[in-house]
Amino acid sequence: MKILLTGTTGYIGQRLLPVLLSEGHEVVCCVRDVNRFDVTKYESKKLTVIQVDFLKEDTLDNIPTDIEAAYYLIHSMSTTRGDYANMEKRSAENFVNQIQKTQVRQVIYLSGIINDEKLSKHLKSRKLVEEILSSGSFHTTTLRAAIILGSGSASFEIIRDLVEKLPVMVAPKWLNTRSQPIAIRNVVEFLKGVLGFEKAYDKNFDIGGPEILTYKQMLMGYAKARKLNRTIVTVPVMTPKLSSYWLYFVTSVSYPLASQLVKSMSVEVICEPNDLGNMLDINLLSYEEAIEAAFHRIQNEGVISSWKDALSRKNLHPGIHKLLDVPTYGCYVDKRIREVKNVEKALDKIWSIGGVTGWYYSNWLWRIRGFMDKMVGGVGLRRGRKNATMIYAGESLDFWRVLYANKDEKKLLLYAEMKLPGEAWLQFEIKNNMIYQTATFRPLGLLGRMYWYSVLPFHGFIFKGMLKEIAT
Repeated sequence: MKILLTGTTGYIGQRLLPVLLSEGHEVVCCVRDVNRFDVTKYESKKLTVIQVDFLKEDTLDNIPTDIEAAYYLIHSMSTTRGDYANMEKRSAENFVNQIQKTQVRQVIYLSGIINDEKLSKHLKSRKLVEEILSSGSFHTTTLRAAIILGSGSASFEIIRDLVEKLPVMVAPKWLNTRSQPIAIRNVVEFLKGVLGFEKAYDKNFDIGGPEILTYKQMLMGYAKARKLNRTIVTVPVMTPKLSSYWLYFVTSVSYPLASQLVKSMSVEVICEPNDLGNMLDINLLSYEEAIEAAFHRIQNEGVISSWKDALSRKNLHPGIHKLLDVPTYGCYVDKRIREVKNVEKALDKIWSIGGVTGWYYSNWLWRIRGFMDKMVGGVGLRRGRKNATMIYAGESLDFWRVLYANKDEKKLLLYAEMKLPGEAWLQFEIKNNMIYQTATFRPLGLLGRMYWYSVLPFHGFIFKGMLKEIAT
């Protein structure tokens, strides 16, 4: 079957794609920026990548007309650009208008559980998208999920951050809200199972795990799995805004995402009973099993996708390719060169930079810079990296975004996503046994120039020390 996959670079899309390819399907992947998608990770010849932005109608003609089924996995909750609900509405309408020009028979949509009269803005938006998709001339199947647990999922990472970092938690009362978490493995099984399943046509199904738990029980369940002693005290006086800041400063989520999550967490999301799991013969993982599966992935460095790879700076939304040509005019440049005695070892160090490995020199200063960034609403260093030794274009790396990563060419280019009065690039390249380390800063106005000169004394030993450690 020829399938159109939207949201390919998202958390769910990256999990679903290899499963569809292994089933023998031909998959056409829609991405807003082809430079964020590394085709080399997939060996299948049945994979096609097209550049489509469903907010830009002029790109929709790139969708082939012989599509038989489509997955709609587009969400904008963590965006900092404008009204995400309106963006989701426009995106869904453009999708329906274009997909009706194809041979598509079924569209599968992953939504959120809707069983409360007072829905959050997030869930209202999901419901509206579902209604728009259902208005099309094709069959629709909607799967409504609550909290999705898996390595790299926002829910799992929030739980992990809170429990690992806080022995005692003074938490908001929404921790007593009930939900029905489901393992990412089961979500992918449902998404795969309903494909071409006629009994699921023009219907919606709530999907969740076998247990109904409060958020407090989830936190304590994680603590038990990790053999950690934790105390949680809930207070009724913490406002949604304070709750959002609490999540933002303690966990690695952005403030816009934290704000929307807090609003959603005040609403109970429990599945309406259905037989879809039995019909598809899906064995639902318990909460404990889902946590164990996530940690197994992390320990074996098998994290396929992460919500942290969502773009944070608005400069990146037009496309990574627009930032690949590092500017020179009007820029400040710190360029250093050093001889490399062992090219392969130096290259391995470059490819392992950041995350748990750190930045090889004055890591405490990097941590202070990350903390300062977090205090002014930036991403900080908490995103880390998915894999300790492998890195691909489009991924996040601490407070950087990977623009280009080619180990054969011995070149890595990063773009800063921290809060800055300007733009910054950091490039590593090895040529003829020489390593070239180049930091470029394009200032924005007088404040940008003042910023550069204020950090210039630190560059002298940080960048020098980092290059020395990489080359040694």
